[in-house]
Amino acid sequence: MFVSKFGSAPKFYVRAPGRVNLIGEHIDYCGYAVLPMAIEQDILIAVEPVKTQVVQLANTNSSYLDFSTSANNIEINKTKPLWHNYFLCGLKGIQEHFGLNNPTGMNCLLDGTIPPSSGLSSSSALVCCAGLVTVRANGKTLSKVELAEICSKSERYIGTEGGGMDQSISFLAEEGTAKLIEFSPLRATDVRLPSGAAFVIANSCVEMNKAATSHYNIRVMECRLATKLLSKSKGLDWKKMLKLQDVQVKLGVSLEEMLTIVEEVFHPEPYSTEEICKYLGISLEEFRTQILSQNTQDVSTFKLYQRAKHVYGEAARVLEFKKICDEAPANAIQLLGELMNQSHISCKEMYECSCPELDRLVDICLQFGAIGSRLTGAGWGGCTVSMVPTDKLNNFLKNVEKAYYQTNVQSSALENNSLFATKPGRGALVFVEA
Repeated sequence: MFVSKFGSAPKFYVRAPGRVNLIGEHIDYCGYAVLPMAIEQDILIAVEPVKTQVVQLANTNSSYLDFSTSANNIEINKTKPLWHNYFLCGLKGIQEHFGLNNPTGMNCLLDGTIPPSSGLSSSSALVCCAGLVTVRANGKTLSKVELAEICSKSERYIGTEGGGMDQSISFLAEEGTAKLIEFSPLRATDVRLPSGAAFVIANSCVEMNKAATSHYNIRVMECRLATKLLSKSKGLDWKKMLKLQDVQVKLGVSLEEMLTIVEEVFHPEPYSTEEICKYLGISLEEFRTQILSQNTQDVSTFKLYQRAKHVYGEAARVLEFKKICDEAPANAIQLLGELMNQSHISCKEMYECSCPELDRLVDICLQFGAIGSRLTGAGWGGCTVSMVPTDKLNNFLKNVEKAYYQTNVQSSALENNSLFATKPGRGALVFVEA
């Protein structure tokens, strides 16, 4: 297809995997460790560097239109999160990192097996793939950690204020192991999952695009506001505190103690803009210009108690999950399943990032033998991940397919790639023609 498109052969190929987050939802941007694994599905790009400074992008899927631009003048449209804009994020991030004045032009053909807008990080895999393509085409080198950090920052060009989990696992993943990913500084530790259980991904077939919805960025803002109010209540310099983890570190207390503090400081009713301004002693103008992000200007109420409660509780569940995997007690699968179930309830009730279809899918998965099941990814659609005893796997897949997909007309159209067991896959790679 590359030859028929561009009239020449590609010089190299780059792949970057999608990921499933086993536990630790919406806490990476609050500074806390998460526990994802790469999946086998990926984005693959065939590349030919060219002498002209033009980047030509094509996709094997004809519903994604061709695109070309000057490599010197990258403009990313935040209002339309089209597929090529994610490529441009990775391209621009690498160019800016190296200060490339005369970047190499490229012909690129992209193929992907990650279901789009499903919470399996297809967009971040594309940003990472594009970043690695740009590094290689321009004859540069970077470590995996550097690549992850640059791609994490550059995805913000499209307006998503993510925390870095997706890009980190895309580069740092290794076959056969999940990873505990910690931030500032970025590091990844192997987490051996228990034998005897398979992880199954089920797509609710409700599409959710982080960049196209305000839900995600509102949650980021609510966590930032919760940080400010907690800091102020404890006499800390609230202007310098950016993440919920900062408060815990500064106070030197445990996550359990932070949950108690949340109960003491916040009321469960939503906070109005006026109430927050009064509490912090700032004007409405200062609040709008110095605290709110551009895409949350018109939000007038914020649920601080619920968001902080989810974050500190979820951060504790991640550490407990890793501890159980490390210690491998006889009932490890049962214990891990309980943590996954608690995580879903918190995402649904405290973070409000689930949806009726996800809740129904979780219920079906638990009904047919999953020990634990939860939404994965940003939520509001996308996928669930379930831990299923290996000896029950075949029956589980058959029953879930029947109960969720065959009764749902919308889903049957998307059934290919909607339900599959997956193992921890390897991270991003460059393949070069021999």
